[in-house]
Amino acid sequence: MSKEKQRREALIYHAKPQPGKIKVVPTKPYATQRDLALAYSPGVAEPCLEIEKNKDDVYKYTAKGNVVAVISNGTAVLGLGNIGPEASKPVMEGKSLLFKIFADIDGIDIELDTEDVDKFVETVKIIAPTFGGINLEDIKAPEAFEIERRLKEELDIPVMHDDQHGTAIISAAALLNALELIKKKIEDVKIVVSGAGAAAISCTRLYKAFGAKGDNIVMLDSKGVIRKDRDNLSSQKAEFATNRDIATLDDAMKDADVFIGLSMADIVSPAMLTSMAKNPIVFAMANPNPEIEYDLACKTRKDIIMATGRSDHPNQVNNVLGFPFIFRGALDVRATKINEAMKMAAVRALADLTKEPVPEQVNITYDTTRLTFGEEYIIPKPFDPRLISTIPPAVAKAAMESGVAKAPIQDWGKYEEELLLRSGNDNKVVRMLHNRAKVNPKRIVFAEAELLDVLKAAQIVYDEGIAIPILLGNKETITTLKKELDFNADVEIIDPRSDESNTVRTMYADKLWQMRKRKGETRYSARVNMGKRNYFGSMMLVEGDADGMISGYSRAYPKVLKPVFEVIGRAQGVGNASTVNIMITERGPLFLADTSINISPDAEELAEIAQMTANVATTFGFNPVMAMLSYTNFGSSSHKEASKVREAVRILHKENPDLVVDGEIQTDFALNQELCHNNFPFSKLAGKKVNTFIFPNLDAANITYKLLKGLNKASSIGPIMVGLRKSVHILQLGASVDEMVNMAAVAVIDAQEREKRKKAKTGK
Repeated sequence: MSKEKQRREALIYHAKPQPGKIKVVPTKPYATQRDLALAYSPGVAEPCLEIEKNKDDVYKYTAKGNVVAVISNGTAVLGLGNIGPEASKPVMEGKSLLFKIFADIDGIDIELDTEDVDKFVETVKIIAPTFGGINLEDIKAPEAFEIERRLKEELDIPVMHDDQHGTAIISAAALLNALELIKKKIEDVKIVVSGAGAAAISCTRLYKAFGAKGDNIVMLDSKGVIRKDRDNLSSQKAEFATNRDIATLDDAMKDADVFIGLSMADIVSPAMLTSMAKNPIVFAMANPNPEIEYDLACKTRKDIIMATGRSDHPNQVNNVLGFPFIFRGALDVRATKINEAMKMAAVRALADLTKEPVPEQVNITYDTTRLTFGEEYIIPKPFDPRLISTIPPAVAKAAMESGVAKAPIQDWGKYEEELLLRSGNDNKVVRMLHNRAKVNPKRIVFAEAELLDVLKAAQIVYDEGIAIPILLGNKETITTLKKELDFNADVEIIDPRSDESNTVRTMYADKLWQMRKRKGETRYSARVNMGKRNYFGSMMLVEGDADGMISGYSRAYPKVLKPVFEVIGRAQGVGNASTVNIMITERGPLFLADTSINISPDAEELAEIAQMTANVATTFGFNPVMAMLSYTNFGSSSHKEASKVREAVRILHKENPDLVVDGEIQTDFALNQELCHNNFPFSKLAGKKVNTFIFPNLDAANITYKLLKGLNKASSIGPIMVGLRKSVHILQLGASVDEMVNMAAVAVIDAQEREKRKKAKTGK
């Protein structure tokens, strides 16, 4: 993607459909006059009076306990410098967004128009009663140190400058694990720290808290090695000044065990790396480009353990592993501060989590057979769902043990359940979907590339590295539209009707006739059909000229389905193809089937649909807990519509006894764990959170998923086609650009899985 195009897209993203990235939404009913009377006058007076009597009741009656202020003056915005408070607002909104999606904390951004430390501190103190915690952000050093110090001393709520402590906590966990792997002790290793800003100072202090010796540390700033004989050192730099007779980074790197980079790109040379001690640890964390490129470092030293701040290499030191979960734990015990004990607890929790077996969901996301603790996995991945149930409890316990928790947790099991529920209302599935596709992008045919929205989707998947698009349609039209979109990439464009495609079109037509000559296909009809994009695109997959296809944006579903069935056909052993929609809801992702194909499946067909849907859930890293839905519960009706569901369950229990599936059951009982357990304790679903729903007919499934999408604004991924020989997925008529991008990612993952199965079967 060109810089100019990226610039335009970023501006559109922040401006449309409404400016900004966050908004305030009500959490209480407000439909009736009674609701409004309780929300405001006169009812609001009652909690006001209670809080007046007991100030701590503000946590009971208001949102204070889940609100963090993200505060900056814009003096040290990452990569941009001192750009001022207004210009820093998009960054602070972004931080607030991360608080919400990773830890369900309501972040409110506040930009202060002052560089005066006293005014900054006084302003934050004045507004502090509004918030449960304060996250300081992008404030230049040395003022950042003084501001944080004073606010921590003068406020009774958690305060943390993430630029300092976020990187320190994540990198400390990675460092402890790396040292464990190479069997070196932190108190013995020689450490070089390139950079002397807020993050570098905080990192080094934390390493010392874990045992690193000051005499073994060399810190450098833009002027070179920070030595005791240098003049005009700040108190923070003086804390790490060395007596050693060295002046340059080259000198410092000789025989060093650890390099910590928080400075600028490309300042470490291969020669410097070669001069380091055996089994060097290099954390090159400058963003967006590290102090030495990952591949160059690994090529230079085979014994290196390498980490960067980038997501496209192993061992990403990413602050999102820390700050949302640290504040979550602090807020949940109403900690009066974030102290050293809490930070060190977060470090140990992150380090220990890395050594535990990684959930299959994470392996699937990163397209890895098995992530295990080692040189390329010294810190958890940002998409690890265990973070929210691991880091906050560790922080909360440390707060309690260190005496700063005002509301200690009594039931840790219940607390963990609450944390897991908090993680269910964002788009983790979409992020995981895209990330997994990027690991091994495949060739995906866009059968309607002449249409602007389809071409936009193709452009996004190309720019993001999700897929390699192949565009079908009139070449001149597509080329013109590409210019309008600034889509300059040299992607393949094929017009099935052009003279240029005559040879391959004729070959495809002959293949189609051979395949279907006993099913009514003539040579003439095969040639005509091969001029149609859905036939042509499907044959590309059959012949191995593409890996997947999406279509259906502009045509009715059955019209697109017909050529796909005729050319691709069902997979071996599959009686009926079907479709699954993944609904992204506040409850978490829900798998719904069959939403598009089978009008009134019988018991055997329902059982097959359920089994294929379970496979889809597993493919995306979820353990399916399946409800076979009906208008009745467990035999209370003998009607054939209920009986077929009951029979499908019997088949599934017999053929796959380990599958967690039951029914027939009504939707409300399937959704409500307590209701199901109290009324049907014998059921396999009793006490379990159902995430997969098999509907008795197409009417019910299609209507339900579209109601969810339309009324609750739940995002939908699908319909995902299952049961075909190749990766083809048919869009709903008029799908959005985002929906097409998601379906392209699905098509890529589908093709990846088919490739894996083929390799496992053939050994190639």
